[in-house]
Amino acid sequence: MSSSDSILQSIRQALHRLPGQPISARPSIVPARAAGASKEEIRRFLEEIRKLSGTARQLTAEHLPTALQGLVEEQGIRKATVWNTPRLNELAVTTHLSALGVEIVPPGAEKHQLADCDLGVTEADFALPETGTLGLLSSAEKPRTVSLLPRVHLAILSPRALRPDLHQVFAEAKTQPYLVFITGPSRTADIELTVTLGVHGPKALYVWLV
Repeated sequence: MSSSDSILQSIRQALHRLPGQPISARPSIVPARAAGASKEEIRRFLEEIRKLSGTARQLTAEHLPTALQGLVEEQGIRKATVWNTPRLNELAVTTHLSALGVEIVPPGAEKHQLADCDLGVTEADFALPETGTLGLLSSAEKPRTVSLLPRVHLAILSPRALRPDLHQVFAEAKTQPYLVFITGPSRTADIELTVTLGVHGPKALYVWLV
C-alpha cells in the first residue's frame, strides 16, 4: 500500500467510511441571523467582549475624556497612535490624550515606532453581537498595524456599526481592500496548552461604544 493509500485509509477509518460509499448530502446552509432589539444587541455585544477577556463599556462623548484618563492611568500609557478619521477627530481623541501627557505617534509611522506604542486607537466599522467580533476596514489612511502592534488596542464604535450577521458584513466590505476581524485580545495555547494573552498581538482589548 502506498503512503497516499495509507493516508486515505486512515481518514476513512476516522470517519467510519468504506471505499466507494456514497457521499452524504451537504448540510443545509444556516440562514442569516436576524437583528434583535437595539438595546439587546448592544448588551449582548458588550457581554461577549467581556467573555473574551476584553474590557467593554458604553459611554457618552462627554465622558470620553474621563474614560481616556482612566485608561492611561490603568495601563501606564506613554505613547499612542490614533487613526486619523472624521469620527475620532470629532471626539478629539488625540487632543485628549495629548492633554494627559501622552506622546502621539502618527499612524503612518514605521512599524518599529508603532510597536513601541503602548496604545493603538481605531474605529470599528462593524460589530457582531453574537460573537463579540469587531470588523475594521483597513486602508492607507487606516493602517492595520495600529490595531496589531501596540500592546493595548482601543476600538471606538457607534451603535450604527452593529450588524446581525457576517453575510451583511461581507456584502458591505467586498469592494474594500482589507477587512480585519478581531475577536478578543491576541491569544495562543501553543505552550503546554496554556492560554496566554498578547503573544501575537495586543495583550489588552478595550471596546467603547460611544
